[in-house]
Amino acid sequence: MPLVLLALAQPPAAQELSALARLQVAGSSITSADGGLDLTLAISQPVPWRLRFMADPPRLLLDAREIEWTGIAALEVSSPAVALRAGNFRPGWSRLVLELDGPQRLASAEMVTGAEGAVIRLALAPADAASFAAEAGRPDLPEWSAPDPAEIMAPLPAGGGPLIVVLDPGHGGIDPGAERDGQTEAALMLTFARELKELLLRDGRFAVVMTREEDVFVPLETRTSIARDAGAALFLSLHADALAEGDAQGATIYTLADEVTDAASAALAERHDRDDLLAGIDLSDQDDQVAEVLMDMARTETQPRTDRLSDAIVAAIKRAEIRMHRRPQQTGGFSVLKSPDIPSVLLELGFLSSERDFNRLSDPKWRARMAGAIRAAILQWAEEEAALRALVAP
Repeated sequence: MPLVLLALAQPPAAQELSALARLQVAGSSITSADGGLDLTLAISQPVPWRLRFMADPPRLLLDAREIEWTGIAALEVSSPAVALRAGNFRPGWSRLVLELDGPQRLASAEMVTGAEGAVIRLALAPADAASFAAEAGRPDLPEWSAPDPAEIMAPLPAGGGPLIVVLDPGHGGIDPGAERDGQTEAALMLTFARELKELLLRDGRFAVVMTREEDVFVPLETRTSIARDAGAALFLSLHADALAEGDAQGATIYTLADEVTDAASAALAERHDRDDLLAGIDLSDQDDQVAEVLMDMARTETQPRTDRLSDAIVAAIKRAEIRMHRRPQQTGGFSVLKSPDIPSVLLELGFLSSERDFNRLSDPKWRARMAGAIRAAILQWAEEEAALRALVAP
């Protein structure tokens, strides 16, 4: 049996759905079996689905159109499984990711249908490293690659202003980000991004593009591609993470750094990038040597503009008397900040690990003040950039 199974597979371009299948937790289980794993997923109705292995870390991906995974966290993970996560992956499609502690192979896979729905049964068995690497390295079908930015990017609004702003609500879908009291970072940032977009559009001097308009997963590479395809003047990534140690509070602006010396910044960047990896997207080796040199040259010009954007946001937030972190401007190795020719910053609006920050982020009035400060900052930055361009113009 081949290690990649396509069952009732259809191209992801088709997005219409007749209904959602729902996970039935009572009939689902994950159990160890002779060094392998038996996975049983009971769902309310049959759906198209497929399987794929990936490496570093070893993991099994199950894509389905479309399963509501509520309750999946109740399933106990047992060796060789290490972690389990599931959620929306792209419009119309969901993904389950099962991280493994070593190489496995697909021993059997089936969907059994009946009057009460359907059951997906998978059996994994230990595999040698070479055969697993060969299977995990097999190219994916073209229609199942990372979402095309053109499929995600909303058209520019009619009558929008000339300054194109790309808002990037962090996380989404299979990757909820930080969580607290039933709220997720992904949901909070989408809410804030929608509110900020509305404020900017009402101003009349902006055109706004969102990297995601709903609760779906968007790979890091695609987020920056959206900004590039939109001709963005700036890229603003929005987050509200959680730190297990310390008492971090307040808003923080991050710009790109090749070398990150701050441990908290490094941990945040690693976690964001790992979320991308665990969702099945690995684009770490996309740049060749020549491209890196050219991008470094572009960043030499872009970095001062990015620094001025960071300065403007910090100044505007302070003028609005909104609490900031004791070190409001920091650097980090976040992948979404690596566009060489677009000023890009990441704004941690606060930390869900802080009760005060969580309460602020949940308050519409506070979010409106923050959105107003960001708008003022962007306008100030744009005016300064125009003045600088005028000085060097022939």
